[in-house]
Amino acid sequence: MTQLPPLNGLRAFEAAGRRLTFRAAADELGVTQGAVAQQVRHLESHLGQPLFERLPKGLAFTPAGRSYHAQISMAFDDMRRATDSLKPELGDARISVTPTFAAKWLIPNLPEFSALHPEIDLQILSTERVSSFHSDGIDLAIRQGRPPFGASLDAIRLFQHDIIAVAAPSLLENHPMPLDHATIAHLPKLHDAHDLWPAFLKRLNIQDQSGHGLRLSQTTLAVDAALSGQGIALVSHFLVARDIGAGNLVQVTPEVMQGDHEFYVLVQRKSRQSAAIEAVIDWLTSTAELESSDPADLCP
Repeated sequence: MTQLPPLNGLRAFEAAGRRLTFRAAADELGVTQGAVAQQVRHLESHLGQPLFERLPKGLAFTPAGRSYHAQISMAFDDMRRATDSLKPELGDARISVTPTFAAKWLIPNLPEFSALHPEIDLQILSTERVSSFHSDGIDLAIRQGRPPFGASLDAIRLFQHDIIAVAAPSLLENHPMPLDHATIAHLPKLHDAHDLWPAFLKRLNIQDQSGHGLRLSQTTLAVDAALSGQGIALVSHFLVARDIGAGNLVQVTPEVMQGDHEFYVLVQRKSRQSAAIEAVIDWLTSTAELESSDPADLCP
């Protein structure tokens, strides 16, 4: 039986043959350039013939080296595929979110998740109604509320409900920032289904004198209306942090009102055995924690 050549030498030769420099192969393998060169020399000594021609600016195959590398590369590819086949597939995860959370936070952050977990097929169900884990076939839900949400559910807090007032720069032209109470009283307000303006104005001791303002069914529509300069919207800070950072919205007053219901990710306990679901939960909580731990002074 033919004795196998040194495996470290084969690994160094395979990488050097793809890169055609010892330095690039060393960077890939995480060793020194000298170590790669020495391992290739040991392989050549074992085989009794050169595999590379050493050139001033790199390497070139000898005829024997080119033929040998083609076969060795196929063997390494087979080993990589065999190893990959042993790794468990994470599969997919179906998550239910409100349209506002989907549009203003989840979708903008999804490229990061896809880059971290290309093997997970994340399916998003956007709805205002309370989803059923069983009949809707969902694995996770993100909702506002107060625990407990159910005997079979785990609830992990993502964000507290820090309500701020925001408007587009176009609406605020010629108004010094932050807005004084009289200006807030006269500017149009954007109302959504949560109807937060009465409590917010009471907190500021403001009598609403605008007399008009859009009434919309969803917070995401109120934010979109604010972006187009149609009025001031009240919304959770984390949902508009990206737009504030980009200069599309401005926090018009430093006042922050704490909402009663915070944002949670909900998951059935029996579903937490799934690697895909745990990966989604880990990403949601770590991303939320990162954003929450880096508060910015958003009111000029």
